[in-house]
Amino acid sequence: MAYSVEPVGYVRSCFKEKFAIPRQPQLAPAARGVLELVSPFDQGEAVAGLEQVSHVWLLFLFHQALEEKPRLKVRPPRLGGNTSMGVFATRATHRPNGIGQSVVKLEGVEAGRLLLSGIDLLDGTPVIDIKPYVPYADSVAGAVNHMASAPPAPITVQWSDSALQQAHAHALRLAEPLVELIEQCLAQDPRPAYQVPPVERVYGVGFWDVQVRWHYPQLDTIRVLEVVREA
Repeated sequence: MAYSVEPVGYVRSCFKEKFAIPRQPQLAPAARGVLELVSPFDQGEAVAGLEQVSHVWLLFLFHQALEEKPRLKVRPPRLGGNTSMGVFATRATHRPNGIGQSVVKLEGVEAGRLLLSGIDLLDGTPVIDIKPYVPYADSVAGAVNHMASAPPAPITVQWSDSALQQAHAHALRLAEPLVELIEQCLAQDPRPAYQVPPVERVYGVGFWDVQVRWHYPQLDTIRVLEVVREA
């Protein structure tokens, strides 16, 4: 029997590309976005009562990683990208049916949209369901995951003077915590674990409408070089 699902809304996110998105929600509290609901869920009735909830589960589609042929094994970034694991033992984006889930903070409820933070969702992500977080049921005492028992250790993020000034100026213009967003995301070290970048290699990624560029003066340190508005 075939089933079909339709999005209840789409995320408008600070993340404009997959690179540098935190690999789990809540790792970057400054990462904000808006879930814009579609008809008929854009009516106030659909979110009535949700103002009593601090966090929600979002079920969504990895819309840029959908595949016709399912994978049985994947190579999780958490394990360096070189170790294969069964797809159901991971949260890799390459999944049967392309379904993901994230628990995010609910900052505000408005008719037709939800204001979110701590997100790990790409701009334009289709959301297929929203469920309230229930602390007594969703937090399991004594739960273990020996592959991911703690968040990755952050690396040091340094700034050039000019880049920090640029980031503060854009933060004021956007009315967003841009400096914190950049630091929280880059501290997760977005480069593939198997890469050993030379000092001269410059990486870049887009947050909101700015492009952030950095390099690695040492393997355990990122230095932000510039934060410029995209043309």
